[in-house]
Amino acid sequence: MDISDAEAYAASDHKSDLEVAVGRLEGTVRHTPTVFSKTLTDRVGFDVAMKLENLQETGSFKIRGAYNKIAGLSPQDLSRGLVTASAGNHAQGVAYASRERGAKATIVMPQSTPPLKVDATKSYGADVVLFGETFDESEAYARELASEQGMVLVHPFDDYQVLCGQGTIALEILQDRPDITDVVVPLGGGGLGSGIAMAIKTFRPDVRVIGAIPSQSPAWKMSFAAGHVVAAEKVNTSAEGVAVKRPGDLTFALLETYLDDLVEVSETGISQMILLMLEKHKLVVEAAGAVSLAALEQLGRQSQVFSKAKGAHVVVPVVSGGNIDTVTIGAVIQGGMISRGRIMQFAVELPDVPGQLVKVATILARLRANVIELNHDQFKAAGHYRNGVLLEVTVETNGSEHIKRILSSLEEEGLHPRQIY
Repeated sequence: MDISDAEAYAASDHKSDLEVAVGRLEGTVRHTPTVFSKTLTDRVGFDVAMKLENLQETGSFKIRGAYNKIAGLSPQDLSRGLVTASAGNHAQGVAYASRERGAKATIVMPQSTPPLKVDATKSYGADVVLFGETFDESEAYARELASEQGMVLVHPFDDYQVLCGQGTIALEILQDRPDITDVVVPLGGGGLGSGIAMAIKTFRPDVRVIGAIPSQSPAWKMSFAAGHVVAAEKVNTSAEGVAVKRPGDLTFALLETYLDDLVEVSETGISQMILLMLEKHKLVVEAAGAVSLAALEQLGRQSQVFSKAKGAHVVVPVVSGGNIDTVTIGAVIQGGMISRGRIMQFAVELPDVPGQLVKVATILARLRANVIELNHDQFKAAGHYRNGVLLEVTVETNGSEHIKRILSSLEEEGLHPRQIY
């Protein structure tokens, strides 16, 4: 989309277009709950109610924009077939909507897309083409296919009908929480953020809309600073759903007008929120969906718009999706437990004589450190030629103070442990 088209769409009758989108999605898209979180409220010091789009059909908000776009196509356009590029969630939205509307869909996905998302997309009847290392490479190939084969391109974010579909989320939030003061939304290409910001400012301009990005996905920060769209040279984040190098022209035009502020979150913050949702709310949240949750802890630190606002805050973070594979969940759980001091691994060299393993086990038992894994390896010890052995032990712990007591007790017994993590 060129800049002139973006400016024209930005000046459209948003109220009317959003109401049309609501009508198109009725009966197909779920009105997802906006749930108060005591855990997050206690953690950040202001009221938090989560908009749970991870409970949406296909596991993500993306079905809203895809369905709104495809439902507005003519029978002639549908007969040409549809093509799009996506890291996964938009792919499933287009595949689902295409099946419902009787159209054939081809989805171009980066080669690194998790198998869960590839299989889910295929399950809706779409053809999947794995191409490119990044979304941007996949998107360029999708445009090429559209041009060569005459298919209709359904862009994942830089499309006015798509972002109107995403904007219906905001209308549900306003209906469910009329006391809202702030919405926090993750930004990738900007379709979700611009749709929500446009809708909020159309119906409730007093409500603040704050974008959230991973610190290693800097395109939005660079673009706002420059006053025009700037592509990042490199994006390196676990949140593949927002790992976009170049924001859209239309989404930038809308967000530059409607977004109140922008905050950055760390990879550690994202992982911790995925784990927190599993532990406290029994919710599966993907990394991109956890970006807005991680941003809650940064609002008071990074956003002057937020921190200087008078009165109580009622903040709704948009949990955009829950499509995360089990291998990633396992890695996140382990990483989160390590960062919290819930798991610790140490190594210690011992004489290779009977009783040494019992000595270590007795100390751990006394301190109630549960052994998860143990490796007793003679050949890894630096002094193995002197009958030494390296003992590596992974234990479940109760925090940093517990870890300190374990390591100190081992030292007091003449052992010299080295903490690995």
